Amino acid sequence: MLFAKKKAQEKKSYDPARWKPVIRCSICTGEMAAGFKETATGRFEEVMLIRNDRDLERFEKEYGVENVTKEY
Repeated sequence: MLFAKKKAQEKKSYDPARWKPVIRCSICTGEMAAGFKETATGRFEEVMLIRNDRDLERFEKEYGVENVTKEY
């Protein structure tokens, strides 16, 4: 089967009491990475690379987040 149907994307989850959605931006290169920052320790867990607005929309849709803060 060459052309298979796309699987329905299931919403991924995270613990909002423990993790905060963040986009980490590089000042020098402009590279952006979306992920979650642990509120207790400040550890960053990268989920995906953001190359354009569509990637950002996909991250927000997959995890059900609306207001994502940027950190430099």
